[in-house]
Amino acid sequence: MIDNNCLFCKIIKGEIPSAKVYEDGEMLVFKDIQPKAKVHLLAIPKDHFKLLSDADGARVGVLGRMLEKIPEIAAENGCENGYRLIINQGEAAGQTVFHLHMHILGGQELDW
Repeated sequence: MIDNNCLFCKIIKGEIPSAKVYEDGEMLVFKDIQPKAKVHLLAIPKDHFKLLSDADGARVGVLGRMLEKIPEIAAENGCENGYRLIINQGEAAGQTVFHLHMHILGGQELDW
């Protein structure tokens, strides 16, 4: 399901350009426009849901497949020595776009 008012859904539909690094039928990975590390990618499921806590059976399956693919994507994009994976859950945790997404950070030593 797509939410026509969601920034990430608009990126999925191609209405807003992004620097894509990977795409398949279930997920999209693109470069963050405000990077917090040398490599900062966002991995999003194509099915719109706001929070990790909204993940039901089918969505958990997609998230599992995303987690299987992310190590390969991270390594191909300069994070072969390691990376940090972050999911912000809610506004108090810093989530600003309410479409579940995973931050992939790396390409440098991360000390925070």
